[in-house]
Amino acid sequence: MMARPLDYSRWDHIEVSDDEDETHPNVDTQSLFRWRHQARVERMEEQKKERQDLERGSVDTKRKLEEARKKLEDLSACAEAETKEEVEAQVLKLQMEMSELQKQEKEWKQKEEELTKKEKLTPWNVDTLSKDKWEKTVINKKPAKKADPTEDEKEEMQRTFVEKNEKLCKKFGMFKKYDDSMQFLGDHPELVCDECANYLAIWCINLQVEEKTALMEQVAHQTIIMQYILELAKSLDADPRACVKPFFSRIKTADKQYTDAFTDELESFKVRVRGRAEARIERAMKEAEEEERQKRLGPGGLDPVEVFESLPQVLKDCFEKQDIPMLQKAITELPEEDARHHIDRCIKAGLWVPQDTTTPPPTEHRFPTKAPDENADTVLRRRKATEDGEPDSDQEEDDSPEDDKPEGWQCRIQ
Repeated sequence: MMARPLDYSRWDHIEVSDDEDETHPNVDTQSLFRWRHQARVERMEEQKKERQDLERGSVDTKRKLEEARKKLEDLSACAEAETKEEVEAQVLKLQMEMSELQKQEKEWKQKEEELTKKEKLTPWNVDTLSKDKWEKTVINKKPAKKADPTEDEKEEMQRTFVEKNEKLCKKFGMFKKYDDSMQFLGDHPELVCDECANYLAIWCINLQVEEKTALMEQVAHQTIIMQYILELAKSLDADPRACVKPFFSRIKTADKQYTDAFTDELESFKVRVRGRAEARIERAMKEAEEEERQKRLGPGGLDPVEVFESLPQVLKDCFEKQDIPMLQKAITELPEEDARHHIDRCIKAGLWVPQDTTTPPPTEHRFPTKAPDENADTVLRRRKATEDGEPDSDQEEDDSPEDDKPEGWQCRIQ
């Protein structure tokens, strides 16, 4: 049995476009196309409304017919409780109503067939040529941004990055040509991140501290390149790795305004690096001075240098000349309160160390010493007794060849 040939007649009249027909030169083409389009839209709206009215009337008729049938069944069920005449009257009324509804139902079906036939004869157009079988709308949503890491997390990320990529960062810092930098970042996209920019900035400060200015300026140029790429990514809300080529393409062909801005940023960065380097050197010098100061503190916790600078000039001269008699005389000439104050500070700073044969010689900053049993009160009592012309009970005679030296405080200067 041969297959029935396809009927292509439905394709003979298709309103594919409103503007395919040629028009007379005296006719406004745009207005004609607009009228045609409006007429077609109105015709489609009328057909759509006619279809909706037909479906609504047919559904309403079916609903009424179903209600009449249900009433008739209910009336038959309760026939025993009613009189025979009343039941027959109601049944007759319902039958007539159902007959009318069935007639209306047939009319609606006939109208539906006529409308369907009319729709088939209507030429297709761009709106009716095809229909969507199904449709789906997908809205791409950006992934939620991660919470900003804490300071501890940032430090850990920086440390891990440096351990893995320190050599690559240093290699990138040595490039001088834009093409080489672009190729290197393309081969190592993991370097395009804040951690790399931080490492390069710190490296610049270290180089400036080491007074390697030329190398610092080279690395600073690469640091600004990395920072510009990261800023471009933030402004575009894009992945920094996708902004490498756009940045280099722009910087190589940029106008004077853009290159001047880049140069200004580079010079400002160099100034900041020099300032940070000077601050670091100053801080290191202060730490070294403080460490040295801690080493030379005396037994009482005072700095001998500071104590020496605070002494009266007459006492300074005694220490500088290493003259013990002159020192003892100067002490006796000072007021008692001042003398007690300076002697106590000298002892706490280690400038005056009690003489003790069991202890090793004093260090370089330890200047004079005194007998073990002597303190500030002993010295002041001796000074007072000397002024009154009374002998000191604590002083013992010494038959050594150095009897001509003053007794009491003794100076051992290294």
